[in-house]
Amino acid sequence: MPIQVLMPALSPTMEKGNLSKWLKKEGETIKSGDVIAEIETDKATMEVEATDEGTLGKILIAEGTADVPVNTPIATILADGESAADLAKVSAPAKQEKAAESAPAAAKAEAPAPKAAPAPHVAAPDPEVPAGTEMVTQTIREALRDAMAEEMRRDADVFVMGEEVAEYQGAYKVTQGLLQEFGAKRVIDTPITEHGFAGIGVGAAMTGLKPIVEFMTFNFAMQAIDQIINSAAKTLYMSGGQMGCSIVFRGPNGAAARVAAQHSQDYASWYSNIPGLKVVAPFSAADYKGLLKAAIRDPNPVIFLENEMLYGHTGEVPKLDDFVVPIGKARIVRSGSHVTIISWSNGMSYALKAADELAKDGIEAEVIDLRTLRPMDTETIINSVKKTGRAVTVEEGWAQSGVGAEIAARIMENAFDYLDAPVARVTGKDVPMPYAANLEKLALPSAAEVVEAAKAVCYR
Repeated sequence: MPIQVLMPALSPTMEKGNLSKWLKKEGETIKSGDVIAEIETDKATMEVEATDEGTLGKILIAEGTADVPVNTPIATILADGESAADLAKVSAPAKQEKAAESAPAAAKAEAPAPKAAPAPHVAAPDPEVPAGTEMVTQTIREALRDAMAEEMRRDADVFVMGEEVAEYQGAYKVTQGLLQEFGAKRVIDTPITEHGFAGIGVGAAMTGLKPIVEFMTFNFAMQAIDQIINSAAKTLYMSGGQMGCSIVFRGPNGAAARVAAQHSQDYASWYSNIPGLKVVAPFSAADYKGLLKAAIRDPNPVIFLENEMLYGHTGEVPKLDDFVVPIGKARIVRSGSHVTIISWSNGMSYALKAADELAKDGIEAEVIDLRTLRPMDTETIINSVKKTGRAVTVEEGWAQSGVGAEIAARIMENAFDYLDAPVARVTGKDVPMPYAANLEKLALPSAAEVVEAAKAVCYR
């Protein structure tokens, strides 16, 4: 039966794109992996690869067509033995989810048949949330937007700057609506020059303003790292406490979906190595909001590491006039007694899935969301390890000099006599991030690897 080719989602926020060019003609033979078309977005030109084999039976969207919605059929592929007469018998593939959701879906498809699921675990509310507080469901991008808007209303010195934060409403729509409410003097579009606008932000902070500098990705912050480390992080110490720098550098960090090595690096360990910086990497919508508000108010430079894969995820956020989560405090998301799993940011998605699987085999994992990497909440980690006797760290970054290595060292220094097994680390593989979707999936951690590590330290 003929197969439809759908307009792909090339990023988690893509809703439409331009079909710029067909590289195959009707009647040509198609092999799996062949590049059949080019798609343009406002960010880049991307190639569309065939996933089925046969003949290009009919092109449904002409090249040069603009604003083609994601999941629109753009062509039909005929299998061997089929002809144009079979085009009416089209079989549409399952609609492609946004790229942010495609990898987990593939992982589920390969998983063995699940056992009966345990009762869902409900985490205890943070102590800073009064009992009975009304909760609202928000996406993480909405929680971030609300945090910035609330702080901008509260303090006229707070402003936002970065590429596409104003007229375009943010590359990931995180700053949507801020320009309309606060105007162009406080929501500022910058040129594509991270070194330049990061420096302007640092200078503004040194004069008493409170900039929020958005990087389209922390991979691009490599251009600005001199401003972040040599100027923002070190000046308070070098000036003998006379010059502070209250500034937030925020944006997506780590892997996204098929954006290759130069757009996928995890910089958590880089920034958490630097005295003078605070480094925050939340997972839940509530923590994204509460910690960003805390970061904006903090007198020190804060690196606020977001994750592009999480922007569309939803969660409950307390409906409070002023919800602020303290920087430097981890959260026990799931209680357990057999093994401690420690993670942060998107690593928590692997940790929580693994904990559910481990519970089916009678292993109760205690899951800690660090939330802040510098200063690190060593006390919560150590107290948990003293209870469980075992620890597994989970991160998307590389193993060497990673945050997990630092956690393992602190456990060894403070709880060595309580350990019943060596600390295990689950990390990204030691390669630059591949572009191909199947290799990208293999380069990242998985819940299965966390389960394997946890069973290993439990000698199961």
